Parts: sequence; C-alpha cells; structure tokens
Amino acid sequence: MSLQEVSSTATLLPIEFTPLLKRTRWGGERLGTQLHKLIGVEGDFGESWELSDHPQAPTLIAGGAYAEWTLSQLIQKNPSALYGAGTFYETFPLLIKFIDATDRLSLQVHPGESDLGKFDATYSGKSEAWVILDAVEGSRIFAGLKAGVNESQLREHLEQGSVEECLHSYRVQRGDAVYIPAGTLHAIGEGILLAEVQQTSDLTFRLFDWGRLDQSGNPRPLHVAKALDCINFERGPVGLLQPQLLASGEHQIEELLESEYFSIRRHHTRESISLASPNQAQILIVLEGTGQLDCGAETFEMLEGKILLIPAATSDCQIHVDGEITFLEVMPT
Repeated sequence: MSLQEVSSTATLLPIEFTPLLKRTRWGGERLGTQLHKLIGVEGDFGESWELSDHPQAPTLIAGGAYAEWTLSQLIQKNPSALYGAGTFYETFPLLIKFIDATDRLSLQVHPGESDLGKFDATYSGKSEAWVILDAVEGSRIFAGLKAGVNESQLREHLEQGSVEECLHSYRVQRGDAVYIPAGTLHAIGEGILLAEVQQTSDLTFRLFDWGRLDQSGNPRPLHVAKALDCINFERGPVGLLQPQLLASGEHQIEELLESEYFSIRRHHTRESISLASPNQAQILIVLEGTGQLDCGAETFEMLEGKILLIPAATSDCQIHVDGEITFLEVMPT
C-alpha cells in the first residue's frame, strides 16, 4: 500500500512488527524456544530486532492498514498520531532487541552524541538498557571499569591480554536490569537471554575479543583507538538498576529507569487493567505470562517475547490477563 492510499488522519491501532532474526557465532535457540520467534533449524540465532527504524535494518509493520510499511514511512505520513502533539523525531528514536548469548560477547563501547563528530557518524549516540530474561548459573555482566582504572592502565592490560582485571562485573539472574550509558565499556556474558532497549544506532567499537579466533584462525577486527577515544574513564563501575516501587497490590508497577533518552517501567498484574494513554508513543514488551490487549474491536495477543508499539493516538485499550502477566512499558523521553 502506498503512502497516498492511507489518509493521514487514519486511526492508529497498536502496531506489531516482523522481527529481523540474526544468526551469530555466539547465538543459541532460546529466541525460538522461549520467546516464540520463528527461527530456523540452526542453533545460532543471537539477535531478534523487534522494532527498528535504523535505515540499514528497518522492521516492517506486520499487518493492518500499514502492513509492510517501515516506521519511517509511517512517520512521514502520520507523525502526530504516532508521537502525539508537539513531539517529532524524523527517525523513531528507540530500537528494541532480544539477545541470546550462549558465549561471551566482545568487550565494546558505544559513542555518545558528543563523540559522533570524531567519526563522521550520522546516527545518534547509543545508550542502552538490558532486562535479564534468563541466565544460567554464574552468568555475568561486564559493566564499566573498576574504580580508579585509567586509560594507561587499561592500555597496559590490553597489551598483556589481561583486560578482565580492569572490568567491573557481577552475576545476574532473571529480572535484573542494568543501564549502559554511551561511553561505558561493557560485555554480555555467556548464558544470558535479555531484552534490550537502546537508542537507534548500531555504532559499536570493539576493544577486546577475549583472544578468540574465527574459523580461519584469524582474530576479529578491533577498533582500539576509537574505543579508547569513546570510553568515559570518569564513570567507573556501573551496577544493577534498583527498581522503585510506584504501585503495589494486584497491579504492581516499578520504575526501572528514567534517563534522558527513554524511560522503562515494569508492570506485573493479576487483574485486567486499562492502558493509560500518555499522549506519546509507548512500547510494550511482554516478559512473562499471557493475555490480550483489546483496543476497540481489535485484539492483540500478549505472550512472552511479544512487542507492541502503542501510538499516541491509540485510546481505550484494556489488558486482560490469563492468570498474570509481566511486561515492560517503554517511552522515549
């Protein structure tokens, strides 16, 4: 359907997307077995890009009046219905992924907005947050440098292959959450399945790859100079987020994060609830349980791994639960 065939005043219902599934050397099967993605028979699916307006990897709307459209097309045609009055982003500012890491990911850093001019980059900076969906016993997150580690010390340990001695790390379990601001050296440890909320950018600089070699016996490319140029050496260790309880009882609400780029609240409810309309776009990420989102005459399934974009113009929605359900509510800020 072309842009001209849909009125700019068309009502926007909740939007589902067709995920982009990516195979990686460190991927596994949990995107299919736990999150219900239609992976193939291979056991190395590492990422599912669920909602993306990145120009090199946009997700397509899965159905409805805007089926097969990208978010950029929808923004071009109907921005106020998506974002709400007084808000506009030419590119949708958030990218949502699931990551299944059966092996440790490389040690890397993402630049912030202040770094982009150094690299002739046209995308935003990349701050991100993780919510752990599954973790084998002993799984660790690497987040930031140990207190007092400076650039010269990090360089020395890089040369010696002992960089792990400089890193702040900790074990994680299901339900834990961490915020990785741009400029933070980090890595996802082996055995972790997580949901990732990030700025719309895929700019990553790999500092260290744990001495691994590819199938040809060669190391993967590193970006040491650029990575060191982006690291915030003043930040130090980055710990787990501490949820703030906003509401208790049958419908519990926790605030996980309120950053300059996005906010994340976690809802756990045993009763049907009305979905508040904050007059801005919001994203629902189902972590556990099942239910239905009813908006007018339309019903949308909610189960673990489901992502729904709720436009600002969507109203009168109810969430009906099958026993109980846990989901994230994410909004750009």
